[in-house]
Amino acid sequence: MAVLSPRPLAEFLVGNIPLRQHQLMVLSAACLIPGTETKHDILVDGAAWLELVDVLTFLAADQAQALTTPLGQVLLTRPSGHGPAVVSGRSFHLSHPWELLTANERVLAAKLEYTRAAEYHPSLYVDGRLQVGPGTKILPGVVIEGDVIIGADCKIGPNCYIRGATSVGDGCHVGQAVELKNSLLMTGTNVGHLSYVGDSVLGMKVNLGAGTVTSNLRHDGKNHRSMVGGVLIDTGRRKFGAIIGDNVHTGIHTSIYPGRKLAPGAITRPGIIVEHDILS
Repeated sequence: MAVLSPRPLAEFLVGNIPLRQHQLMVLSAACLIPGTETKHDILVDGAAWLELVDVLTFLAADQAQALTTPLGQVLLTRPSGHGPAVVSGRSFHLSHPWELLTANERVLAAKLEYTRAAEYHPSLYVDGRLQVGPGTKILPGVVIEGDVIIGADCKIGPNCYIRGATSVGDGCHVGQAVELKNSLLMTGTNVGHLSYVGDSVLGMKVNLGAGTVTSNLRHDGKNHRSMVGGVLIDTGRRKFGAIIGDNVHTGIHTSIYPGRKLAPGAITRPGIIVEHDILS
């Protein structure tokens, strides 16, 4: 995940909660409480996205050595086991940054309680579920559709449209007439007015200049591919925008082709069209 940030993957936010915390929640639900003695000797891969049904299936197979993905990526291991691996049905390995979108979609869909701990303008329209953290200001004309989490001390609007499964971290600013769709924004990120961010992951302290637009759909409707190690990888996503690393700054009216990646600290000039990854 270095294309997003040098931070450990366990610290990445999904639904505004660190990945490691999601792992602990699933393990706790399966009665595997870290730091306590249990009858299970389980090791967790740091890039594992765990679903409770798979963990329980693995634990029920007493002699299984590992829980793996269909591709053989190890999610859980039991050093004392000596039987065949259990293949996961829904758990997966976070090998590529766009897989954070899948994890975020699942978190928000499964979340039962959405609370609003901040004041918001009475013109706010919500068709779905909205969580708002303390200290956040939602200005007039904001429309929410779908499952959306907005963190603490943010400023949203006026006239923003936020839809799909979208998580906005603490201390973010989403400006006038911005549209966010099915995306993740990490802590301290700013999306300037008149911008569109769709099916994208933005790292910490990103600043998108006014009018920055991510494209997220191929003209032929096929899945997006992304260059990894010199090889085009099928992302499995028909809608996929951009992966934008920590501290990236875009100039006004930057246009980003689908599936492109901007490494931490990258800068674009005004009016630039990002046709290829910017990795240095």
